[in-house]
Amino acid sequence: MIDLIPLHFAHHIAGFAADGYVSGVDWLEGLPGLLRGLLDEWELEPVGRSMSGHCSVVVPVRLVGAGRSPVEDHAPGGSTPHAVLKVSWPHPEAATEALALQTWNGHGAVRLLRADPARFALLLERLDTEDLTTRPVDDACAVIGDLLTTLRRPAHPRVPRLADYAARQADELRVAPPVIPRRYLDQAAALARELVTRPPAEERLLHTDLHYANVLAAARAPWLAIDPKPMAGDPAFEVAPALWNRPDELGTGSQVRWSLRRRLEIICEHAGIDEGRARAWTIVREADNAVDAALDPAGRDRVSLAVMIIKAMND
Repeated sequence: MIDLIPLHFAHHIAGFAADGYVSGVDWLEGLPGLLRGLLDEWELEPVGRSMSGHCSVVVPVRLVGAGRSPVEDHAPGGSTPHAVLKVSWPHPEAATEALALQTWNGHGAVRLLRADPARFALLLERLDTEDLTTRPVDDACAVIGDLLTTLRRPAHPRVPRLADYAARQADELRVAPPVIPRRYLDQAAALARELVTRPPAEERLLHTDLHYANVLAAARAPWLAIDPKPMAGDPAFEVAPALWNRPDELGTGSQVRWSLRRRLEIICEHAGIDEGRARAWTIVREADNAVDAALDPAGRDRVSLAVMIIKAMND
């Protein structure tokens, strides 16, 4: 069973301090038994090498029991239904993932087949491994914008509210150490407060982490979103992850601003999002990212990227 846990993932997650639940080390200690129990209870058989994300292990499985009927995605050339078992390290951002996937019900997102939220375990349809990271960035941004339109649904009442996040950021950024120029921290704090006092025309279920690696190809749709970190609020909050990912393709000098604004323009056009609000939320999110990255001894490049993006959103 231990072979189902990639060694690099175990090493990575072991460094995580508890975030409302359990530390990475303590969770890893029980993970083999947790996987064994889920495979037995849900009548699953591993069929390939496990994969991992930042906080989760993903096991390709075949459904061998009565649970086969809901699965519509089948292995090529065969009739045995296939899926993936995803088990996440318990933390607040993963606590409501199942609620978001239930709300979307496969429309624009991976289909949820079964869930045990108490154990942070999801059984998901199996998608292709191809993502948007190798697609031309303009095309990839168009896909993200289209998906944001498809995913636009009323939010489940139990997902966290963006307004609460913004209120915390307004307070925290105002007193944060000057890891980036003070004027940017003060601007982000003011914007966080202002944006929630000027609510958008609609508040919807947000993915909040829709970047190029979180969109996979599928048989039933060209592209589907995975790995949401749900919130309820302003759709303009959604644009920023596509700006800070694939940073090596932004260019240098004046090209950086053009590249960032081009990405934002494409996504907003396809998703019907107000560009001004998207720029404002990006400033808030990147100030937050910079403060977090500054706590990491290896986070200097990430802080520099945050400053570049904030500058581009202001110019």
